[in-house]
Amino acid sequence: MTVVALDQLDADRVARPEPPLRALKRRFAGRYPVDPFGLDPQLADLAIPALAFAVPVHVEGGEHVPLDGPACVVANRGFGIFEPAALGLAVFRATGRRLRVVGAPAVPFVGALTRRLGALGSSEEDVAVALRAGHLVGVPLSPTWLRTGAGVPPHALMPAVTHAPIIPAAVTPAGPFGTSFSGWRVCFGSLVTLDEAYDPYDPLAAARFADAMRARVRDMLTRQ
Repeated sequence: MTVVALDQLDADRVARPEPPLRALKRRFAGRYPVDPFGLDPQLADLAIPALAFAVPVHVEGGEHVPLDGPACVVANRGFGIFEPAALGLAVFRATGRRLRVVGAPAVPFVGALTRRLGALGSSEEDVAVALRAGHLVGVPLSPTWLRTGAGVPPHALMPAVTHAPIIPAAVTPAGPFGTSFSGWRVCFGSLVTLDEAYDPYDPLAAARFADAMRARVRDMLTRQ
């Protein structure tokens, strides 16, 4: 196993997923990278087919997600892991890129496993480093009961988020009567912007962006 330094995170991000057989050969030979946040890209890529089978996803607006460079994808979520999983699969299907979802739980084994699959800690520093390295970062809004509403934006992360393009996403069950028997629908929207000029280092600009991205996600949910 090779631990990749923070200034080499791009090497893991840029490389597209390997064919499964080649990835297995490298893993058995001990030649696989793990970045400082814990991402094991080979393991994450091998898990995608199984996850895609368990969580069917219908993608709309995938052209809004950039094919390269840093960006923050902001989405709603209910309690549990289904929305973040569907969001990551939708990003992969639209771009072939891995999504670094913010919110790795501080729980033994579970936290380590989610980090192996690409999750980040819920800290401004982790988000800022990942964005500077060119990653796609997924930020779920606060969970809502019965998956209604957009949730509260993560104000503590906004100083890092405002330095990258922000793409809103609405994640909803695709089955009848709000069920997920037919999978999930993930709709991406155009960039969240402010009407006036802003300084990304200004806390007031970060607060305005938080309100703007929550409103965009809420509006997208209303139209589903």
